[in-house]
Amino acid sequence: MSPLRVRLFGGFSLQRDACNCESVQSGKARELLCYLLLHRHRSHSREVLASMLWGDRTTTQSKKYFRQTLWQLQQALHAPSDNLSDPAVTLRTDGESVRLECQPHFWLDTAIFEAAFAPVRGMAGEDLDEQKARSLRRAADLYKGELLEGWFQDWCLLHRERLQNAYESILEKLMGYCEKHGDFEGGQGYGELLLCQDQARERTYYRLMRLHYLAGDRVGAIRLFQRCEEALKKELGVQPGSRIVELYNRLRAGQAGVAMATESESHVAAGTQRSEMLDNRLRRIKSLLLRVRQRLQRDIRDVDAALTARQKDLNVEKASHPRMAGPQKSP
Repeated sequence: MSPLRVRLFGGFSLQRDACNCESVQSGKARELLCYLLLHRHRSHSREVLASMLWGDRTTTQSKKYFRQTLWQLQQALHAPSDNLSDPAVTLRTDGESVRLECQPHFWLDTAIFEAAFAPVRGMAGEDLDEQKARSLRRAADLYKGELLEGWFQDWCLLHRERLQNAYESILEKLMGYCEKHGDFEGGQGYGELLLCQDQARERTYYRLMRLHYLAGDRVGAIRLFQRCEEALKKELGVQPGSRIVELYNRLRAGQAGVAMATESESHVAAGTQRSEMLDNRLRRIKSLLLRVRQRLQRDIRDVDAALTARQKDLNVEKASHPRMAGPQKSP
């Protein structure tokens, strides 16, 4: 039997032999499992976990629900006949704490992703060797979407932002690596993935413009500036900075020798970097709030539709049973 594979990017899934495992059916059991997977290197207080999962309930109720959920998860992980059972994943519990032990061969997409990113965290893309670049490519391929899409728990949002930042950093490093090694089309691909994360990322447009020019596509580089201009106006209500405007003017004038800047040189001054990081964070919060609002609007529409349908049913029942319509006036 092949190892159990757990994916958290883009949504929660458990697979073995390319088949989905549906053993963890309880929503709270899934949440507990995902939380333990993301914090698999330490033990957790049962009381803290119960409070996190049922913060709106009394302490007695939250502890009761936690015991039930923990039992459900234990049954799913440890039942010998269950397709989910795997010696690589073991749930250790005692009267005070809970810990999820994962063996080195256990397959978890976020674990592989973080292991690839950790050794290159402070390294420029131009300084990557072939092995590290290959590892980062695999990590980028694992990122199938935001962590646990559709989940809005506080602990999940924190991990989601952290891993999204790591993903964007990986793409930037791969852009630098590709540019240095003459793989301009590969670098363009990673740049477009970055713009999928943040379409108003001016630094990415700058590097993409240079990559297109170096690949012999001056027209494509000029069009990228126009995309950048439109995105910045729409998302932030600002104009492109002087640096990218200068590059654009040089491209329009047909001036040769667009410099191949290193990754460190492509970053703006420290104060501007901090401002950009704040802008990125605010945009993500705005995007999250927009998704929450859209979800609430859908829920409200569903409830309104259900109430309207129910009222129609009641009207039909009243019409077919006159006594239900209220007391009748005597003639």
